[in-house]
Amino acid sequence: MATIFERWQGVLSRVQTAVIMAHRPTDSVTLLAVSKTFPSEAIAELYHCGQRAFGENYVQELTEKSAALSHLAELEWHFIGPLQSNKTRAVAEHAAWAHSVDRLKIAERLSAQRPNHLPPLQICLQVNVSGEASKSGVAPEQLAELAQTVRGLPRLQLRGLMCIPEPTDNVELLASQFRLLAQLQHQLADNGLLLDTLSMGMSADLETAIAEGATIVRVGTALFGARTTSNSHEGPR
Repeated sequence: MATIFERWQGVLSRVQTAVIMAHRPTDSVTLLAVSKTFPSEAIAELYHCGQRAFGENYVQELTEKSAALSHLAELEWHFIGPLQSNKTRAVAEHAAWAHSVDRLKIAERLSAQRPNHLPPLQICLQVNVSGEASKSGVAPEQLAELAQTVRGLPRLQLRGLMCIPEPTDNVELLASQFRLLAQLQHQLADNGLLLDTLSMGMSADLETAIAEGATIVRVGTALFGARTTSNSHEGPR
């Protein structure tokens, strides 16, 4: 069985190969290690390999792990899961990034609760690129209004867009949904809102996402292995 260092090197190699194939700068994509349901010990092991950015889907795990690993000075927490309004304070206090903001109410609470001694919370707006009724995210046609409002909130810095496409083996369908997120980024730029981040792509489809412009890929299974437990303490959205 491969070690976590070997798996990490394998994922980094996949990222770099995809970047080269897309004719993009070698430093244009960041690997975000998605550590949900995995213990703090696994995160620390990967940190000591050289990984710095870690993503959590559940607020309770973010809070517990950030406390347990507070001695790792360069560890950067990203919150990437659905966020309920009554859970925003923990994200505002413990995370450097929040990728899954899709409502003004959530952004306003994060802004109000971000401690003054911390740098601005880096924000991505989650867009529902697949149109699935069950999927979180702002509708594409409502994105511009939300983005313009969020950009003016104090203690936040709007950095980009995030998506979770529908689960499918159809590579062209995946590519079209990633492409839509990139097109929305360009539309915002045309209206004077320049964003530098596209958070899209996971273990199975990171190459497709990078080909369409991803700057952050969120990888869990390929780094930590298959998850054998589920986490239900977040409750309903």
